[in-house]
Amino acid sequence: MPLTVVRREHVHLYTRQPRSEAAKAAVDALLRLQHAEEQHIEHARVESGLSNNEFLAVRYLLQAHRDGRAMGPKDLAVMLAVSNASVTKIVDGLVEKGHLVRSAHPTDRRAQVLEPTDQAAARIDESYARFHEIVVRVVDALPEADNEVVATALRQVVDALAEAVPEPEDEYTVDDTTA
Repeated sequence: MPLTVVRREHVHLYTRQPRSEAAKAAVDALLRLQHAEEQHIEHARVESGLSNNEFLAVRYLLQAHRDGRAMGPKDLAVMLAVSNASVTKIVDGLVEKGHLVRSAHPTDRRAQVLEPTDQAAARIDESYARFHEIVVRVVDALPEADNEVVATALRQVVDALAEAVPEPEDEYTVDDTTA
């Protein structure tokens, strides 16, 4: 019984039903897409053999690396919302598995920089590739006018959600208005 509830949880979001059947179908499709993405990510994580925190750590470090930002264990502890001891255990495990490399920070000899290995990058990219390939294939098959409607609707949903719960300010963003 509990798995049945979990498997169908994404179907029962409404506090107020949409006004039309077409709107209900659209909301249901969005919820199913969100659920499918969550399921796909969890499947990729399980397939990778990594724990949830290890998988997230590699994802975060890979993104930081691709953005040209150096990250250390303290950054990772904040991002994962875990203790320093926990992040040490996570990092040790990922280094042992060949997914991370520790190196000395270039300007702070007390700090470390964590870098994902090519093996880790390939594993993460591979885990997301299937999901993205499927989405692109389906969207590419739609007529241009349908893609414009889908894009407009999704932007409006995302903008409304962002307005309701603003994203925290990115500490790497430079505010030009204060200069």
